[in-house]
Amino acid sequence: MMVNFGNLTLLMAFIVCSYGLVTSILGGWKYRPGLIESARRSVLATYALVSIACAVLIALIINNQFNVQYVYSVSNIDLPLFYKITGLWAGHDGSLLFWSWVLLTYASAAVILTRKKFQVMQPWIIMVLLGTTHFFLVLNIFVANPFGEWMQHLPDGTYASFMPMDGRGLNPLLQHPAMVIHPPVLYFGLIGFVVPFAFAFAALMTRQLGIDWIKATRRWTLTSWFFLSCGIMLGGKWAYVELGWGGYWAWDPVENASLMPWLTGTAFLHSVMIQERKGMLKVWNIVLIVATYLLSILGTFLTRSGVVSSVHSFAASSIGWYFLTFIGIAVIALTYLIIIRLPYLRSEHELDSVVSRESAFLFNNLLFVLACL
Repeated sequence: MMVNFGNLTLLMAFIVCSYGLVTSILGGWKYRPGLIESARRSVLATYALVSIACAVLIALIINNQFNVQYVYSVSNIDLPLFYKITGLWAGHDGSLLFWSWVLLTYASAAVILTRKKFQVMQPWIIMVLLGTTHFFLVLNIFVANPFGEWMQHLPDGTYASFMPMDGRGLNPLLQHPAMVIHPPVLYFGLIGFVVPFAFAFAALMTRQLGIDWIKATRRWTLTSWFFLSCGIMLGGKWAYVELGWGGYWAWDPVENASLMPWLTGTAFLHSVMIQERKGMLKVWNIVLIVATYLLSILGTFLTRSGVVSSVHSFAASSIGWYFLTFIGIAVIALTYLIIIRLPYLRSEHELDSVVSRESAFLFNNLLFVLACL
């Protein structure tokens, strides 16, 4: 019963998200406030439905419903309650659902806090937030459904749900307090950059490429950067204790995947100050926040595709192709949009000298980007 309810809430979330995505595009294209308001409410409704789905999955784990394949893979009867709750993000399918929930947490906060502001940009902000959510919900429902059950073939030719006596249990390496806190904090860091990216995309679409979108995203960027920094440090602590000295500093591929958006995000934080004060580095700022957003998605691809050998990686699956397709389409579309908006991205001032403050910030940016590469 609970399994069916979980699947139903995910399906309803997908339908509501699809509706909101279409209405945000139509509302932005013709600027129809009614459609924009409907899209905004769709964000909140999708958030509520995905929250219920997460609660159902946690309840299944706590109640030892090992007929659910995901519950079987991350829990067992003897696992402490503390670690059972963390099973939500300890495995492949559940972590993708948790990713969707964190994304919608940011999306809901963004549409609530900016409801009376940026009226022209609002539909395109919602479109990016719901578009990214839509992609992950497709994965949650059709590719990596955390509510899939074990089925047995009966003599009469039918299939029925099968309940194992016990689960496989949580990986012992993950049973560490730092690892319990590390993934959620890291997710709140990586996913949070979707909000400033959404503002940047909206600014490109509406040609409002001044400092308004920069000012609006400062706190969002700082919040995401703070969580990402803490998440990386907590991951280092876990690796030091569980893997021995050299575990973190051996530069595990997935550790690099979380460090890369941190580098471009840090460069973006420095660079926006120059645009705000001097009207310079506009192209840099757009490129940096786009890169940070895409690198966050790339990190998820590296973790789940099995293309790299890592202590973080899940089993190899075909899900990597979905991420590659999403990233490829995003890169092509954003590159085209930036190129056609170049006339609106011209700097208002030129560099005064090689030893000026602006030059120092530009050199700082180059160092961060070089480190990322």
